[in-house]
Amino acid sequence: MDRRRFLAAGGAAGLMAAAPALLTRTAQAAPFTDYRALVCVFLIGGNDSFNMVVPPRTTDGAQYGLHPRMAPLAPLFTSGRLAVVANTGPLVQPVTRTQVLDRSATLPPQLFSHNDQQDQWQTVAGRLQLRTGWAGRAADELATDTTLQKIPLNVSLSGTTVFQIGDSGAPYAISTDGAPSYFVLTSTEAFAFAERRAMFERLLNRNESSPITRSLTSVQRRSLALADTVNTALRRAPALATSFPTSTLGVQLKAVASMIAARNDLAMSRQIFLVVTGGFDTHDNQNTLQPGLFGDLANSLAAFDGAMRELSLADQVVSFTQSEFGRTLTSNGDGTDHGWGGHQLVMGGAVRGGDIYGRMPRLEIDGPDDAGAGRMIPTLAVDQYAATLLRWFGLSASQIDRVVPNLRNFTTRDLAFV
Repeated sequence: MDRRRFLAAGGAAGLMAAAPALLTRTAQAAPFTDYRALVCVFLIGGNDSFNMVVPPRTTDGAQYGLHPRMAPLAPLFTSGRLAVVANTGPLVQPVTRTQVLDRSATLPPQLFSHNDQQDQWQTVAGRLQLRTGWAGRAADELATDTTLQKIPLNVSLSGTTVFQIGDSGAPYAISTDGAPSYFVLTSTEAFAFAERRAMFERLLNRNESSPITRSLTSVQRRSLALADTVNTALRRAPALATSFPTSTLGVQLKAVASMIAARNDLAMSRQIFLVVTGGFDTHDNQNTLQPGLFGDLANSLAAFDGAMRELSLADQVVSFTQSEFGRTLTSNGDGTDHGWGGHQLVMGGAVRGGDIYGRMPRLEIDGPDDAGAGRMIPTLAVDQYAATLLRWFGLSASQIDRVVPNLRNFTTRDLAFV
């Protein structure tokens, strides 16, 4: 993670975060008969995606290309499993350069701020006062459809973030080694672990008079049970032959693949995963840092695609990138500055790949797409991006409207890339 905080990161307190999502579950049959998962890859710092998807030197119809270090993803694009969603960013409504410059349009708050635009990508709040994320609200909408799932719909490899927090539930945060658990109570390597576990459970089962204590012990009991359930399922899951990079992103995506491999033991029908990697606030170190960042992103995504094909789940898992903003076409004296719109990648067997969705911006200083200082005005909204993913995930039009309330401001509701 980079020096900028990732909004609402609550640490790896997954044991505590998971419990509230389980308290109101009822014995109801889940209507979903298939499995689908979304995997969000958040690129912290503001990815300069105008170097990730390279424009032609002329406008005579030449094709766009991927940065050379993104070469591992080229076969996925040509085979139709990878798509580019062009110039996407936080918007409240469609805007033009004139409207931005004369301030006649409603814009998201605090544009070009890392924290605020991470918030916008995670919540699609616009100017609304929303304290939940669109993945969390999606889980709320599907709560009655996923009651048999043994863990929450949302799983994070990066602690608790607003992206996956809903009104009635929170994500389950795990580590790359599985569900966090108390070593002295669960590990056969710990001295007298069974006796300690039994004593701890007796303490948790005491009839406490304080409602706060009762609530705390309830969370602890469920946390222990969830850790046992998840780690047992991971041990039973088929081992993956696919090799992953040992980078932060590669290890996280390998953990996601392992969780997906364990889906049947966990009775999962719908899941949203979050993984986070940083370092994209490159400024004047871009020529040095960006090639390595792109190489890691490409290798990690390609490995994850291979793992999904190994599990015969390529058509049932869609991965997608997010980053708080693109970067400027100009320098602020310290390299590229914080931009606005940027390109995103969507990957999976269900993706209508091999194409660029949306309109590529005209990369021209003071051109029709420049909000000033080389900041590209988004021509697609995060709202449209999220709504397209959620429609594939199984939400109805009315559910999507509740999850993405500003979608009504845009003529095109579905970008059709999946």
